[in-house]
Amino acid sequence: MNLFLHASFLIWILVTLLWIWSVLIKNVSIVDIFWGFGFVVVNTFYVFNLESINLRNLVLLILVSIWGLRLTIYLAIRNIGKGEDYRYQQFRKEYGAKRYWWFSYFQVFLLQGALILIVSLPLLGVHLSAASGDLIWLDYVAILVWIIGFGFEAGGDYQLYKFNKNPNNRGKVLNSGFWKYTRHPNYFGDAAVWWSYALLSIAAGGYWQIIGAVIMTLLIIKVSGVALLEKTLNTTKPKYKDYIARTNSFFPWFPKK
Repeated sequence: MNLFLHASFLIWILVTLLWIWSVLIKNVSIVDIFWGFGFVVVNTFYVFNLESINLRNLVLLILVSIWGLRLTIYLAIRNIGKGEDYRYQQFRKEYGAKRYWWFSYFQVFLLQGALILIVSLPLLGVHLSAASGDLIWLDYVAILVWIIGFGFEAGGDYQLYKFNKNPNNRGKVLNSGFWKYTRHPNYFGDAAVWWSYALLSIAAGGYWQIIGAVIMTLLIIKVSGVALLEKTLNTTKPKYKDYIARTNSFFPWFPKK
């Protein structure tokens, strides 16, 4: 509990500093870049506060660092210099620009900090385990799930980035590569990555902590990921309805005829 509280204090300091910066530059979108990095911070904090580091701790440190830093770098490349995201611009209009500067602290920054701590519970489940750090069969299954998830997420992001960089693709729908088998390969990959952490937590004897992976999956599918993006794409891309008819929403599968 003390370790979790200390991590909470650290995240609170970081999101508060990030909020101050967002007020100065009038851009709340920087919080998106911090998302992946926040998990790297929490996980690294847990590891370096352990009395001893076993093999499972080390494996998780490597996996989370690769995933979080890749996501942070990708979002930084995609977002920096593009202005504030339309979602936050809409919030500014709804709440009023004169008061949104402080309202965003609670609505965006503190909320994201709290979500980082809750979603990262499987990481805590691994690091606080009293079980042996020797890897068992479930650890290897978790690593395989992570490789698949990371491949879908990173590969899907890269293909989408290249697609959007081509001005000839404006108004078109990406339906090749990973996007041929699922409409959201990056979101599917993200969820798979978090379930790999949940499997590592179970292997270490941390069962209830997998609630973090459950919440992450619900956020991706029902709140800020698939549901929100599909609503937008249905109105901005006329061909998206045909794409929906052929392609699975989340879990990868062969396209329908």
